[in-house]
Amino acid sequence: MRLKFRLVNVFALDGDRLTGNPLCVIEDATGLTDAQMQALALQFNLSETSFILPSGQADARVRIFTPGYEMPFAGHPTLGTAEVLRSLGGGGDALTLELNVGPVGVRADGDLWELEAREPETRPPRASRAELASALGLDVADLADPPLWVDTGSEQLVVPLASAEAVQRAQPGLEALVRVTADGPRAQAYVFAQEGPDSVVARFFFTKGSSLLEDPATGSAAANLGGWYLAQITALPLERTISQGRETGRPSRLRLRVDEDGAIFVAGEVVPLGRGYVEV
Repeated sequence: MRLKFRLVNVFALDGDRLTGNPLCVIEDATGLTDAQMQALALQFNLSETSFILPSGQADARVRIFTPGYEMPFAGHPTLGTAEVLRSLGGGGDALTLELNVGPVGVRADGDLWELEAREPETRPPRASRAELASALGLDVADLADPPLWVDTGSEQLVVPLASAEAVQRAQPGLEALVRVTADGPRAQAYVFAQEGPDSVVARFFFTKGSSLLEDPATGSAAANLGGWYLAQITALPLERTISQGRETGRPSRLRLRVDEDGAIFVAGEVVPLGRGYVEV
């Protein structure tokens, strides 16, 4: 089989092609087995690879794989795949994608794509504040408001910190992070702090095999941040510009919006980078 693919960068900065979070999109995954999709995601070895399939209830069916497992939902693959579908003539500026969590609506304004996340579910972590701080390489005083597990499609631990400097200083230990997130789906943590009235700086740490990695831009976590704000009974509507990826050398910009009804939206700029094909 010869499979065409596109490379795009999602949550890019002002059209800079080498910023944001890279994504590989397989244009037509018809006929691929689950094992082949997983193997291809490992081959490309990006944080996620998405696969476009026909859908009877949406503009396209989209499956998302990390190098190690399939994701029910992820932000930057959803937005990046929408841009690829539009460029292939598979839809215009408003699309519905069938993901494993159900249909997700996406809308474009030029190169800026926005998705609507599902209603959040939240729960407190089992680990104490002292245990979380230690696992993140921080002091207890560096933690701010209550951390929460939040799920708007992909459950993650959201940990608010007291300052942008604390976010920059965070240095999790692999074994410690695995231990304090044992009550969640996998070892990962999203740390953030207010950097201004409407701006946030954030980092997302996750495991890959026996390694601890950092994501340049995490759309699902930005949606979960919206769920965290809702759990704090924050005044609505609200908007936040999220800076992420500085420490990875891939600066990224994400836009979070929660409307007056509590609906959560995440947006970012999608920039095409290249295309090609693989044979399997």
